[in-house]
Amino acid sequence: MKFKLPELNTFIATFFGIGFLPKMPGTWGSLAALGLYLMLPAALFMGKTLLLSIPLLIVLCLVSVYFSGKAEKYLGHDSPHIVIDEVCGYFVAVMFLPHNWLIGVYAFVFFRVFDIAKPYPIGKSQNIPRGWGVVIDDVLAGVFANILTQILIKIYPGFFGL
Repeated sequence: MKFKLPELNTFIATFFGIGFLPKMPGTWGSLAALGLYLMLPAALFMGKTLLLSIPLLIVLCLVSVYFSGKAEKYLGHDSPHIVIDEVCGYFVAVMFLPHNWLIGVYAFVFFRVFDIAKPYPIGKSQNIPRGWGVVIDDVLAGVFANILTQILIKIYPGFFGL
């Protein structure tokens, strides 16, 4: 199958078509990110391998900005079908945290809450033009989710199996 460039951009921005699943495309994209997280080795999220993981996450975010901006031309401004930004945001939500399924699920829930509720400055960041606004709001939601998860782990580590 041969893709035309606009179709390829859209395919990647929708995280390989997941963004076209019916109802709640952002949640489907975040669930795909959770599934990917659960398949990745725990070593990527701690110790010296963070020196590799952090640049990979930055590259993923920059690639997401590029493809989101391209896909917006065909799908519309910050289209709900563009979900590669949810993948970036979710991985920000789990960065620097111990890797286990319970933390992954809580980070998912907190990320979705912040992404949907869009407290300041998350909602305001969507006004940034092109793909930047699409991705930055999810990165900020991921930061908020990460901080909340970090706090809960400090308060009650046993709940998370730590």
